[in-house]
Amino acid sequence: MSDSADTPVLDLLRDLVAIDSTSGSPGEAEVLLRVAAEFEGVEEARVAFAPAPDGSPAALLVAPAGLDPATPLLVFAAHADVVPVTDASAWSTDPFSLTRVGDRLVGRGASDMKSGLAAAVVAVRSALARGTAVALVVTTGEEIGCLGAPAGATLLSGLPVAAVVVPESTDNEIVLGHRGALWLTVATAGLAAHGSTPDRGRNAVLDMARLLARLEESGPPLVGHPELGAETLNVGVIAGGSVPNIVPDRCEIRVDHRVARDDVTPLTAWWRAQPEVVDVSVDLDLAAVWTRRDHPWLAGQGARVSQRPASYFTDASILVRHLEADVPVVVWGPGDPTVVHGVDESVSRQAVLDAVELFEAAALGHAAPPAP
Repeated sequence: MSDSADTPVLDLLRDLVAIDSTSGSPGEAEVLLRVAAEFEGVEEARVAFAPAPDGSPAALLVAPAGLDPATPLLVFAAHADVVPVTDASAWSTDPFSLTRVGDRLVGRGASDMKSGLAAAVVAVRSALARGTAVALVVTTGEEIGCLGAPAGATLLSGLPVAAVVVPESTDNEIVLGHRGALWLTVATAGLAAHGSTPDRGRNAVLDMARLLARLEESGPPLVGHPELGAETLNVGVIAGGSVPNIVPDRCEIRVDHRVARDDVTPLTAWWRAQPEVVDVSVDLDLAAVWTRRDHPWLAGQGARVSQRPASYFTDASILVRHLEADVPVVVWGPGDPTVVHGVDESVSRQAVLDAVELFEAAALGHAAPPAP
């Protein structure tokens, strides 16, 4: 890229995309270290890491140094990881070399969410140098269940938070929230027998089939939300049996509930109450996130507020459980939600530059005294 000399955000974005930070890889820690390097020499910045069980960094916090601990912070919360590149030959460019094609910048993570991360880093660095009460949290493992978000929440523990911006892919619109997620593993159990005498056993796969047949007619109690929309259920995985000539004694499904409620107990209770079910385990429990449209914080921002929630979940589902009530949490970043996770993932160059201006303006507004 030839733009980097006069655009620090594009320079940083190029460096971030060059790091293969696929979830669970060492590249995640490399991204955290590269971000931390942006704050070297910034006396107003305090940098801290939270370790993963293996000792590698799981999350990064950049916060004001020496600021009154009672001063509420505007927090930008981003993630370092990307989804895998399953077939690099399908890409028109090297997925780990940011390539400009017209106004588009192509590369894995260009949209989700290294462009948002880069814009947040540049804006936070500028704001901290002015003494503004802003902070940046960067996590790992977001793409595989927000695994690093608890470490990010720990780093924020004890710090007053005024608002949270998650710079995911929203085309620079302010998105007020998203549904949560409840992932379950549901099991049926049978009795193994020879495949030639199935009457001597009990078929766990057939038991699961009976359960699944009931879902459309009398499934779990799904509810709606005036802004987040209807809850949904998807059975994404089924596994049972081992070979054709043995009656299967166990069958499991993986269920993805997208939820709009705080209490998911009625959903897990429904599955546990089914006569065929012997075990239900919770694999992922992420809260729904919503900021009311009339929240005063929104009035001071220069971006359009979307009429739709995000279709995906974010680290906000973890962070919101550690915040005071009515702290605004929004999804707001330069990425293009229509191309995330895909071949030739890209972002608008102009959108990245605009995001820096929008985030810097949000920080300035946070620093400004309230109107009389």
